[in-house]
Amino acid sequence: MSRMLPRRPGARLLVVVVAFFVVLNVVSLVVSSVRPEPSGKDGSAYATQPRGVAAYAELLRRAGHPVGYLREPLAEARLDPAATIVVLDADLERDERAALARFVRAGGRLVAGGEQAGRGVVALAPRWSSTGPRIARPTVPVPETSGVRRVQSAGGGGFGALRGALPALGDDPALLAVARSGSGRALLLADSSPLQNRLLGRADNAALGLALVGSPQRPVTFVESVHGFGHETGLAALPARWQLGLAVAVLAALLLLLSRARRLGAAEQPAGEPTPARREHVEALAIALWRAREPQVALAPVRAAARSQLIRGAALAPDAPDEALRAAALRRGFEEDEVAALLGERDADDVLALGRALARGRR
Repeated sequence: MSRMLPRRPGARLLVVVVAFFVVLNVVSLVVSSVRPEPSGKDGSAYATQPRGVAAYAELLRRAGHPVGYLREPLAEARLDPAATIVVLDADLERDERAALARFVRAGGRLVAGGEQAGRGVVALAPRWSSTGPRIARPTVPVPETSGVRRVQSAGGGGFGALRGALPALGDDPALLAVARSGSGRALLLADSSPLQNRLLGRADNAALGLALVGSPQRPVTFVESVHGFGHETGLAALPARWQLGLAVAVLAALLLLLSRARRLGAAEQPAGEPTPARREHVEALAIALWRAREPQVALAPVRAAARSQLIRGAALAPDAPDEALRAAALRRGFEEDEVAALLGERDADDVLALGRALARGRR
């Protein structure tokens, strides 16, 4: 493993930092997969947070309804009038409202919830107000309230003026209004909270949710494109956190490849000439001395350096006699031939003994 890391310390540190973030992202993704946190947008059938309707979609699925999710643009989608379309807490564009209006007139069944419920879809949509009932009971006998006695909401909205719609739950303001357009039916919730995860299990809210979509086995389609879910495929379909983790992993791999790749061009020149190997250096000096034919002259600086080292190490006077130098050298562990070479008592060509004396003085 260490062979795969770059040799330069700075590059090693960079690879380690990037690897740390990669591992951190992988651990985060694994934790989020094993123990996911509630997330998603309000009114989305993919959302598991309190204001989402993932539980409502699961309820319909378990009751036998084929449940689908529309991720294509609503204005361009082909809506089947035999199905029930669910649009909750969505900010619709004009062309999207027009598409829903055509769907209802063609005989479709629409369940819409929120401030814009019914606006631009039915001719006389009820007027929404920010105050609504927290407890609503059936007021007009319609199929959508059969088996429903009491519905609990968050009180986030109501219909004050119903105009051409019927008040099915609550009265002034109404929580649920039923409107007809062409051969279809629009079921309008001023506050979609009874179908949200946080309140679906309260009172008769689940029974209301089942009755709103129509007969058993009727297909139900949740419009998710209005909540930002597109029809992506491939890498674009991955969650944003997975895309980020993949991008960081690719960046780490590229940095590792760059750190291990050969540099283009000539190698960098060293700052100066390197010191030759010790044996080559000694042989070169020996050849130079042999050619000089005057070893005493060549060895004089070496002998002077060795004497100076001995004088300093033994704390002698600079003009100490040879006998004092001899005694000090022997006390310091010099050999006889080294002392003789240092004092000039041996042959001038005893270079090795003088070299050992210089080296011993340095130690």
